[in-house]
Amino acid sequence: MTALLLERAWVGGAVRDDVLVEIEDGRFTAVTPGAQTGEPLAGLTIPGLANCHSHAFHRALRGRTQRERGSFWTWRDQMYAVAGRLDPDLYLDLARATYREMAAAGITCVGEFHYLHHQPDGTPYDDPNAMGLALVEAAREAGIRITLLDTCYLSSGFGEPPQGVQVRYADRDAAGWADRVGALEATDGARTGAAVHSVRAVPAEQLSTVADWAGATRPLHAHLSEQVAENRACLAAYSRTPTEVLGRHGVLGPMTTAVHATHLTEGDIRLLGSTATHACFCPTTERDLGDGVGPSRRLQVAGAPLTLGSDSHAVIDLFEEMRAVELDERLATQQRGHWSAPELLDAATLTGHASLGWPDAGAIEVGRRADLVTLDPASPRTAGTGRDDSTVVFAATAQDVTQVMVDGRIVVRQGDRQEIGRELDRAIGRVWQQ
Repeated sequence: MTALLLERAWVGGAVRDDVLVEIEDGRFTAVTPGAQTGEPLAGLTIPGLANCHSHAFHRALRGRTQRERGSFWTWRDQMYAVAGRLDPDLYLDLARATYREMAAAGITCVGEFHYLHHQPDGTPYDDPNAMGLALVEAAREAGIRITLLDTCYLSSGFGEPPQGVQVRYADRDAAGWADRVGALEATDGARTGAAVHSVRAVPAEQLSTVADWAGATRPLHAHLSEQVAENRACLAAYSRTPTEVLGRHGVLGPMTTAVHATHLTEGDIRLLGSTATHACFCPTTERDLGDGVGPSRRLQVAGAPLTLGSDSHAVIDLFEEMRAVELDERLATQQRGHWSAPELLDAATLTGHASLGWPDAGAIEVGRRADLVTLDPASPRTAGTGRDDSTVVFAATAQDVTQVMVDGRIVVRQGDRQEIGRELDRAIGRVWQQ
């Protein structure tokens, strides 16, 4: 048994002093505020963060797509260039380094939206899930949990066959996708969910196959209304919005997450809320790509819980994603005070983990997984901010994380960042040398 005395910790929706946590077999067996014994852990401690939307290979693009003007679509061309260079071994190296960066930022679980399945010519590997298994192994070696959101991708756009590097993404049809994904097995640190890449990439008549495979217990994610152009194309193809198409074919529901959900009608908002579909916002990517600002608060009020992701990894910092939801709402509405710090912290922890199929994580509470992220409350960014939930959400950054524990094991200590940076540099260098 491990007994730690947390100087200050987010417990039961509030920051409390001198919290004794006892840990056995990776779970909290006791949580006692106001205690006096235990191994001291200085700082401000919160539950582990859940990164609900990741494309690990996009990490190789950071800083490179900013060198010229362009659009989402020119950015996509650069992303496709990276996708064409990877094999399972190189993907393992890149993803492990990326997940280690996440761990150092306080992320204890990642939802990996995985669509890079096959060889460059579209031929399956000897093990058809080799690329997905590389991601699972990368997370294991980095020390974080993963929900592999294996993605169905069948079309480059409303009736168009996959083109170029997209052949790496595509299975023959949704039934073939389900057969391949069915061979993946869950482990204690990894679970398998489903994803619909988008309404343009999966024909409407095949969406129900993906939804049926996911059922009522597996996470099911989908890119939704990220681009106005895609919305227009969907209306032209189906005379319905993307949200309406997903709803019509059984994709929406409490285990579903709509990623981005940026350009929605009022009817879309009502439909997502009435089905209790999660909305995953990725503000640092959405602003990087110029996508726009989605209606986060209206979705929440309608009944669609908020989660957060780092998506393209222009930044890996869930603290920045949390506050960006509020700050972007301020810009869009010219008003302050849409989201409170506790609400945003809940989205990044408890709600996020539940949406990824880990309802036993995301809180410092007896019986839950022992994930602890400790922050320095006296850094140049956090000093004088009150050492409370507002410090976490509106002042801290990933650089303020001093220690990370996942399932009762310390996976990041202060001082690890330089070595993680070197590993990232080596892995990304290999990608661009291919």
